[in-house]
Order: sequence, then C-alpha cells, then structure tokens
Amino acid sequence: MIHTTQLPDLLLTPHEFTVPMDHDRPEADSITVFAREVRRPEAEAAELPWLVFLQGGPGHESPRPPSREGWIGRAVEDYRVLLLDQRGTGLSSPLVAQTLAHLSPEEQARTFMNFRADSIVRDLECIRRELIGDDRWSLLGQSYGGFCAVHYLSAAPQGLRQVMITGGLPPTGGDVDDVYRTTYPIVAERNRRYYERYPEDADRVRAIMRHLDVNRVPWPGGERLSPRQLQQLGLGLGMSDGAEKIHYLVEQAFVSGHAGPEICEAFVTGVAAELPFLLHPIFSILHEAGYCEGSSSRWSAQRLRGDYAQFDLSSDGPPHFTGEMIYPWQFEEYEQLAPFREAAEILADYDGWPALYDLEQLGANEVPCAAAIYPDDMYVAPGLSQETAARIQGIEVWLADEYQHDALRVVGEPILDRLMSMLSP
Repeated sequence: MIHTTQLPDLLLTPHEFTVPMDHDRPEADSITVFAREVRRPEAEAAELPWLVFLQGGPGHESPRPPSREGWIGRAVEDYRVLLLDQRGTGLSSPLVAQTLAHLSPEEQARTFMNFRADSIVRDLECIRRELIGDDRWSLLGQSYGGFCAVHYLSAAPQGLRQVMITGGLPPTGGDVDDVYRTTYPIVAERNRRYYERYPEDADRVRAIMRHLDVNRVPWPGGERLSPRQLQQLGLGLGMSDGAEKIHYLVEQAFVSGHAGPEICEAFVTGVAAELPFLLHPIFSILHEAGYCEGSSSRWSAQRLRGDYAQFDLSSDGPPHFTGEMIYPWQFEEYEQLAPFREAAEILADYDGWPALYDLEQLGANEVPCAAAIYPDDMYVAPGLSQETAARIQGIEVWLADEYQHDALRVVGEPILDRLMSMLSP
C-alpha cells in the first residue's frame, strides 16, 4: 500500500518498480527501483505533467527534500516531480559490499556492467509506461544525470517531452583519455587559485602530508589515512564552497599531543565526510566506464597522471590535490572498495562497452532541450560540453559563467526558472 507523507509544504509519495537486472535478459534476475513523487499540497488533484530528476554521480541517490526550497520549490509549481534513486543507489536494490559478497569477482563485474546510463534509461522507460502509459515526460539532469539524459535522447526520444540539463552535457565522439587530458589542467588551475587565496596552506598541507607519511593515523576509510587519500580531498575544489571547506579542515589539522603535534580527530572525520568513495562504490567502479564506448579505460586517470608533474607529491611546489579521478590503488587502501578490487580490474580492461550516444539521432533531435554549461566547471569539461551541444539539433545553451557546478543545489530556483523560460514558446 502506497502511503503519502504530507510535510508542511510538500506531498511525498514513494513508488517501487520491478525491472530486469539485465534488460537484455528480462527472464533472469530482477531488481527494485525506488522513486519519490513530490507535489504541492494545493495541487494534489491537478493534472500536472511529470518531471523526472536525474541526480549526479554515478552512484548517488536522489535528494531527500525536507521542504519546498530551491529548485524543487520552483519545479512543483509546474510539475509532478519524480526523484529517481538510480539503480544500485539509495533504496533501489543497493549495490554495496554486503549485497555482492556472495558473488565471484567475475560475477561482480558482470553485475556492475548493468548499472551504467543505458540501463538507467531503460529503467525509466519501464517506469514511464507503468506510470503514465504512452504519455511523455520531462527530464532535469544534473551532472551525471545529464549524461543519462543525453543517452535518453539517443535511445528513446519518443518518451520525452522536454529535457533540461545543468552541468551535464557529456563528452561525445571521443574517448576516456580526452576527459583527463582536459580535466587535469583544470584541476591544476583550481589548485593555483586555492593557494593564491590561502598561501599559508601550502606549508600546512605539506606538513600534514609528511605527518601522514610517517605516522599511522586511523580513519573510517581504512587502516590508516594516507597522503594520497588526503590528496583526493581536491574532489570538492569544483564546488562553490569547495576551497573554503578544504581550508577550514587544513587549518585545524593539528593539535598538541603528549609527544608533540598530532592529527586531530575532527580533521580525520572531516576528511572522511568529504570523500564519496566510502559510501558510494558505484562512483569509483563505474566512473571511467561511464565514458567508454567500444573501448576499455585501462585506468585512464592513472595512466595520464604522469603527464602532469604538479600532482606528484614529491614535487617541489605546493602539494596539489587531485579532482574527480579514480585510481587503482583506491581498491587496496579504502576498505569499503577492497571487496571489489578484482572486479574493478576486470572492468578497467573490458572493451565491450556499448555505445551510449547516437550522434545521428542527436543530430536529428526534435525534443526541446535547454542546457546550462558552466564555463568554469571542474568536473564536466566545458569545452567538451560545447562540442556535444553542437551535435544536438535544436538545443538551447546558456553559458552560466556566474555559477559553479553545484549551482542547481545552491541557488536552484533561478537556474531552473531560466532553463524553463528557454523552453517556453
């Protein structure tokens, strides 16, 4: 029985759908996909069109709205909103160590192959038919959610009424190495800005790295916090408050212990809270695979890292944080990822990934689309996004240079309002 919860200014209705684990083998195992419908109480009986929200990631669940704020508040004025927990995340048959422990590494790898954007879109088509039959619905894709939306435009445009994308026009027509050749320099620039704003942090970060190198500092991510794990704190540098979060952590890193300076527990806890590798295994395992079409990634970020000497922790300059890069050593040092080490190696070598984007279909697109590209985006390279926009017939593009990648979350209402107005007749 479906129970609708009424918050002071929102109605929340949970939905569960049964879909095939492998859409090409529907007679085999099935999984559950969870989604939450969001409406205004005063519009409970209104026949509003549907808007599906596709979250960033991969491997992150949809937002849990506490109230009518931000982009959700704007969206429910015109839509019935469906917040999708993409397969394997949140309440959608979670893909974590506990649920895959009974499988061999080869079986784990085959399972993960069914959790890319193509399977997410096929889930959505099953859900659409169950919820609204032959009617079309609209999409709002943030970051990786935009990758899913562009695949939807390629594979099943007949299900779509409109598409809006924020910071998520994916690279198309290239390979995974192009992504890191583009993003490593962008991350290096973010480091330069960080140390320009907080020059004192160069010595602080260097001291923390030295301490971690010779002392065992336990933490929630594994046996010890290592310098290269700390280096991954730069994953947040592309957010509007990312530099400040890192700075405030770094400035409180040490306390005076019995034998001298020690890393304080608040610092360790704060670092753990900023790294998604601990709670979202899909993010690490399928991140590079999400760019692959008919080729293997072969640990692209690791292979290309040597071309950017500033990220070597033994270099003379300020210690550089890395960005949205995944490395094979993570599956040894992070205890939450260690159970997937062999499966991750299998997937890194796998070259049978199907195509995600049909350039011919995108070039003939008839679905109204609007996209915000952030020219200062650290995660989805703006140059590659603009190349993709040029391949999508009829898309309206907004170069939102006043915002960062997390703008939809931080200042969502004007972002969504602008995209909706771009699609208005």
